[in-house]
Amino acid sequence: MAVMNNRNMIGWFEIYVDDIEKAKRFYQDVFQIELSQVSPPGAEESGLAMWSFPQNFESYGASGAICKMDGVNPGGMGTTVYFSCEDCSVEEARVADAGGKVMKSKFSIGEFGHISMCQDPAGNMIGLHSMN
Repeated sequence: MAVMNNRNMIGWFEIYVDDIEKAKRFYQDVFQIELSQVSPPGAEESGLAMWSFPQNFESYGASGAICKMDGVNPGGMGTTVYFSCEDCSVEEARVADAGGKVMKSKFSIGEFGHISMCQDPAGNMIGLHSMN
């Protein structure tokens, strides 16, 4: 079995949405960040609109983007992306006003910290994680 040179297994993620402007506002409002437009080759032909979360390739963790693409639907709960927070209750408090829904308020996961479970406006489940 090959060893991955001490890298994290997740290198990128995409969260599919049906309304890219609504999704941009939600994620920017909840996390108090700016998303950046990404225009990969062939995006127009495939009906792809993509906005990336801030990235720092020298830092721990993976980055990703919200995406809208013809023929790809959002929603479901098969995969959950957890966003790192200083205190997940802060971001959780912004979810409803930003158009999402808190599914389970901040709770302890023991020595691994705390999480909140939320849905974005497209119905995608996301997690908020903090150590305090």
